[in-house]
Amino acid sequence: MGIIAVLMLPLLLLAISGILFIYQEVSRLWSKSAVQNKVVVITDAISGLGKECSRLFHAGGARLVLCGKNWEKLEVLYDALISVADPSKTFTPKLVLLDLSDISCVQDVAKEILDCYGCVDILINNASMKVKGPAQNISLELDKKIMDVNYFGPITLTKVLLPNMISRRTGQIVLVSNIQGKFGIPLRTAYAASKHAAQGFFDCLRAEVEEFEVVVSTVSPTFIRSYHMYTETGNWEASIWKFFFRKFTYGVHPVEVAEEVMKTIRRKKQEVFIANPIPKAAIYIRTFFPEFFFAVVACGVKEKLSVPEDRSKSSPSYLYPTTSEKARKTKPITNMYSQTKGIPAMVMYPHPPIRKQVIHKLYSALRLYLVHPLFWRWVAYFIMSPLELSLVPLY
Repeated sequence: MGIIAVLMLPLLLLAISGILFIYQEVSRLWSKSAVQNKVVVITDAISGLGKECSRLFHAGGARLVLCGKNWEKLEVLYDALISVADPSKTFTPKLVLLDLSDISCVQDVAKEILDCYGCVDILINNASMKVKGPAQNISLELDKKIMDVNYFGPITLTKVLLPNMISRRTGQIVLVSNIQGKFGIPLRTAYAASKHAAQGFFDCLRAEVEEFEVVVSTVSPTFIRSYHMYTETGNWEASIWKFFFRKFTYGVHPVEVAEEVMKTIRRKKQEVFIANPIPKAAIYIRTFFPEFFFAVVACGVKEKLSVPEDRSKSSPSYLYPTTSEKARKTKPITNMYSQTKGIPAMVMYPHPPIRKQVIHKLYSALRLYLVHPLFWRWVAYFIMSPLELSLVPLY
């Protein structure tokens, strides 16, 4: 009896593992059948995610229309897909040259896409352009280019292809967005603004085309890492931290995102987040506790731009209140962007440690909520609701 009890746990774990493996294989085969013979348009197919989506959808029997702004790279992708696929079970991909930053030619290219097969079943808006830096150092020309690639380009292409889907009363539009379409992260003002705009457009479009049986989906990872990004060797604590929060630190691998896009199409999901619990929790914190969210984010920026405090001094200057005259005499600190060619350096002065700033911000946020009438209304609601429910007579 004791031996049977000891063997039960390994056998149970083995059975659960087998069931999960079978479920994953069936789900994978079912996902591929969902795109078989479907006309799938993928923008920026030459990117990491675009290549993985192309490989996955091509193997599933989709009729691909691959778009990209570099013809040589499109041909390389074409050869790679043809060489590994079974010609009897797949279709030859169509290649279309498309640069979403040139809005004037997007409509003509969209008509060329429609001419490939006469219709479009699935549109995957994958093109994206990123930039990182302080808002005052990003030119308006670069802001406009980011908006063209991340917002105006995808919506222009969608507007041209959408009437075909509406007339056929079928189709699905997938926007590969970013979690920054829900909340902004400092030093990415233009990128976050373009993602917010695209998110808002496709959220509204989802409600408008629902009656025509056209599905609009958004897939939002933290960020998609490149193939050649590896964990840095060194600090043991940092390695453990990065292991547990690898999606937040290094982003999501293109293969994972491509598989999630396939699942989204099969299940016709409306919104998907690919992130660990911390970024997901940040969405709700931003909604319900904005002061707390802003305090943490602001302190994170100051930590990046600040210089380590000099511990050799027995009495650091930040422990004493300084007048404006004394602050002007303090030696300025040039931030990390001062080395950028052609960009004037920003100047900042020493400030209190990050821990003290966070405590002060949290105290301010808590004080704000304690005096806010809506806060006490929520408290009263959560306290009274169970009592009211318990007093409701049951008939």
